[in-house]
Amino acid sequence: MNETSKAIDPVCGMEVDTASPPGGVAVHNSKTYYFCNASCREKFSDNPEKYLKPPSALPAEKEGFSIDPVCRMTIDEDAPKGGVFDYKGERYYFCNPRCNEKFQGDPEGVLAKYREAAEEPAEMEEEKTLPAKAQSLAVLEIIGMSCASCAATVEKSLRKVPGVSKANVNFAAGKAFVNYDPKTAGETILREAVKKAGYEVALKNAKNGLQSELAEEVFKKRLVVAWIFALPLFFVAMGQMFGITLGLSHRTLAIIQLLLCTPIMLAGSNFFRVGTKAMRNLSPNMDSLVAIGTGTAYLYSLQQTLGGHDHLYYETAGLLIAFILLGKTLEAGAKAKAGRAIKALLDLGAKSARVVREGVEVEIPVEEVVVGDRVRVRPGEKIPVDGVIVEGNSTIDESMLTGESLPVDKAPEDSVTGATVNLSGAFLFEARKVGADTALRQIVRLVEEAQGSKAPIQNLADKVSAVFVPAVILIAAVSFAVWLAVTGDVAESLKSFVAVLIIACPCALGLATPTAVMMGTGIGAKRGILIKGAEALQLAGDVGVVVFDKTGTLTIGKPELVGISTAEGYSEEEALRLGASAESPSEHPLAKAILKARTGALSPVSGFLAHPGKGVEGVVEGKKLLVGTKGFLAEKGVDPSPVETAVDNFQREGKSTLLLGVDGRAVAVFAVADTLKDHAKEAVLGLEDMGIEVVLLTGDNRATAEAIGKAAGVSRIIAEVLPADKEMVIRELKGEGKSVAMVGDGINDAPALSRADVGIAIGTGTDIAIESASIVLVRGDVRDVPRTIALSRYTMRKIKQNLFWAFIYNIVGIPLAAGVFVPLFGWRLHPVVAGAAMAFSSVSVVTNSLSMKRFRTGK
Repeated sequence: MNETSKAIDPVCGMEVDTASPPGGVAVHNSKTYYFCNASCREKFSDNPEKYLKPPSALPAEKEGFSIDPVCRMTIDEDAPKGGVFDYKGERYYFCNPRCNEKFQGDPEGVLAKYREAAEEPAEMEEEKTLPAKAQSLAVLEIIGMSCASCAATVEKSLRKVPGVSKANVNFAAGKAFVNYDPKTAGETILREAVKKAGYEVALKNAKNGLQSELAEEVFKKRLVVAWIFALPLFFVAMGQMFGITLGLSHRTLAIIQLLLCTPIMLAGSNFFRVGTKAMRNLSPNMDSLVAIGTGTAYLYSLQQTLGGHDHLYYETAGLLIAFILLGKTLEAGAKAKAGRAIKALLDLGAKSARVVREGVEVEIPVEEVVVGDRVRVRPGEKIPVDGVIVEGNSTIDESMLTGESLPVDKAPEDSVTGATVNLSGAFLFEARKVGADTALRQIVRLVEEAQGSKAPIQNLADKVSAVFVPAVILIAAVSFAVWLAVTGDVAESLKSFVAVLIIACPCALGLATPTAVMMGTGIGAKRGILIKGAEALQLAGDVGVVVFDKTGTLTIGKPELVGISTAEGYSEEEALRLGASAESPSEHPLAKAILKARTGALSPVSGFLAHPGKGVEGVVEGKKLLVGTKGFLAEKGVDPSPVETAVDNFQREGKSTLLLGVDGRAVAVFAVADTLKDHAKEAVLGLEDMGIEVVLLTGDNRATAEAIGKAAGVSRIIAEVLPADKEMVIRELKGEGKSVAMVGDGINDAPALSRADVGIAIGTGTDIAIESASIVLVRGDVRDVPRTIALSRYTMRKIKQNLFWAFIYNIVGIPLAAGVFVPLFGWRLHPVVAGAAMAFSSVSVVTNSLSMKRFRTGK
């Protein structure tokens, strides 16, 4: 980087002040980079090499794609999201409208920076991206956050820490999720950043329980104290309105109110402590509003009492604190319920394990089990970790993991999963995955990360929250000044000042999205639908096309050899022996079907070579063998005509075919069939009923693909596509203007899953960490695809409802409290009513999210 006070944002090319970069900094390979905004920094952190190695010219390497001259992203010329702009006879393509506007404002300046960067033989080009697995994830429980503004403050402080690539703070969960480079940062540094922002981090202690549950208990105690004094305060101050006369002097009543109100203020002391600290850090929050509003009312009343005057607002200050504590208690309880999904998952696991070491059976905490340990499990016990049975047989209930109610028989060499329940026999198994690597802990990690992520729809609320509290303080001050100028009455002006401060509620805005995301991901996890992030949860609801891979997705994925046809001079037995020998090193499902059908000894194969999506070749018993598609044999110069009739007949029956070529002659055809999953047709119908187009994408020949498609009810078939070309098909489907979801096994389909707007992997019970998929269906039930989309749409509907009410509440409530409607309708809000409304606004948002428990995804 240059040594002046300015640096170039490596993502967008903007000049940034290194002393105070608006987007913070990131450290990569011991170098510090500066950013104009957090979005640029996050893009850089996800893939530094992409931005540190600029292309040498505007056209991209692939035909039909260009480089955005502002941010240097590769743009599809057929669908530039930021539009195009013609300049000096050249057309430029943009990733978003902001880049387009920036370019139009100074085309020569942008192009000069672009060319300068492209010509630099910078040492930066040699840098490598920090692998995702080299990053660490810290989950910190934050103490003291009271609203979305608090969360934004903590997030901002964490993002400034060198080495932090990503930081999200979930106000609803009370947690910060931080991705960082352990070589540069650490949890101690992160804790200091939180402390610098004015908040604390809870120490890790499993015995302490959920922070939200502890908060609920604390609020309950304070609530009881507050209302013990608030009720008599109300009757002393407002009794005359209800015909209650105490017959005491004004001064005596004032002192009684002071004595009743003071304990209430002490019960709400946390608002003053946190609110004052936030103001000192120049990041005022909801506590600051409460502290200013109630503190002003209390101190004004105290001054009136000491001066012997009539205007007292003790009941306003006291009842406001009492109502806000009531709202906070209800909110904490609701948040605790929303956050119990992770705790419930962890509770599924066993607490101890019976390990056989040196011939002695000892019981130890499950955390102490290591890979290679032999673990004994008795009937009725939970399996402590993941492993493989080495001795004994049993029947295991795997419903917690797969949702399948029928127990599964297990024998030696079968895998077992931690937290599932052993129903019958005793057995010994070898631990293969322990601690954080077990299926259960991976599920917990995925759910936790998803609940800590942010949906794109939350961006608006975050932007509003960032300026909300300062704006409210300004509105309250203006309201006070206007009322004072119009009426000359300090007491009346004070009412509007306090009412505006109290009714404003950034909490509702901060809770609207994360509480619904927490509920949505929690509901999904319980039903075997693992959604890896809030963005995936949102995008799934927008899907217009669902693309299914065939093998293992719509079909069971265990093909069997169902027929052999041979040319003259070859027996079925001889053809099967040669074909199986040639396929013996292959892991392809069709190869395994041939190998499974061969019961005799196999001959060794030399010169084995696999051609993905086509076939294999090798030498067996001195003969040059080819096993693969008709096209593959033709490509190798082998005439398939001797078995072509048999191939056509098999394919018309919906069977996949593999031809055997021996020394340049086609001598046999193997017919392999896979069985359609029981509920595949139901899943397809469910998607079509939701208005979603269904596509079958497979490498199989068209006849076989159409037979499977017809059985499943899929009308659009894309067949004979090589694995490497599936990603391009997804790209083309996206080019049709609809959001695309790809459903596959997550292994052969990885590029296509990554290219799709939403990648959905069909799991098998333990395949839950498939990197290329944003959603994993643990149960392997294709009906979970429409259920996932339904859950996404339902969650987004709840989020939109929450945001609507949160915005409407503030849009209407603040002017009402300020007295804007007095000249027109005579409407004005008393501070106590404002406090009650504020207390219940966030509760209503959380309650609406909690109502998602009624969502049903089917059996």
